[in-house]
Amino acid sequence: MKFFSVDGGLYKFMSRLWDMIKLNFLWILFSLPIVTIGAATVAAYSVTLKMVDESEGYIGRQFIKAFKENWKQGIPLGLLGVLALYAIYLDFEFFNKLEDNPIMFLIAGIVAVFVFGMSFIYAFPLSARYENTLLETLKNSARIATRYFLRTLLLAAVLAVEVFIGLFNTTTIFFAILIGPACLMLTVSGFAIYFFREIEREPGSVIEKEKEKEKEEE
Repeated sequence: MKFFSVDGGLYKFMSRLWDMIKLNFLWILFSLPIVTIGAATVAAYSVTLKMVDESEGYIGRQFIKAFKENWKQGIPLGLLGVLALYAIYLDFEFFNKLEDNPIMFLIAGIVAVFVFGMSFIYAFPLSARYENTLLETLKNSARIATRYFLRTLLLAAVLAVEVFIGLFNTTTIFFAILIGPACLMLTVSGFAIYFFREIEREPGSVIEKEKEKEKEEE
């Protein structure tokens, strides 16, 4: 039956599932030192952006190649992201733990979530696709999020649903550990690649890129 053949739906689904498991494992493994989480995330996005196009090759080889190419740019981006998340966490902790729940910490936390989200939601896929400074990458992420604001809100909603499903019960938590981060990055890549291509077709693109990286398969 065609459904069970190498061209059938079941084979393609299992093949893609196995690719996601491998990518998720590599991302976790290369993120373990924490300091390298940014480089690992950029490398994972270099793979998921190709997955959207169905042009990925060997997942492990491509991930490691991208990690080596992006560690100088990815590490500071990742560390800045960790610091931003910690600052947001402190804002909400101060609001919850301090006497009378000072509203200023709640407001600061909400503002920080918005600013962080706008600046980082496309930062890692941008870093995977283009060469640029850290500051320009964050600026360009915010510009794209602002330009496609409604679709970015839709993306945030989809990600929230995926996280909710992943944490729903012990079974879904198992699958969330197995493929969760890779699924989230694939979702972001699906939105991001559309925005990137639309902007690239325009003269004087808002994406300030000095040189587009070569991500061709060996």
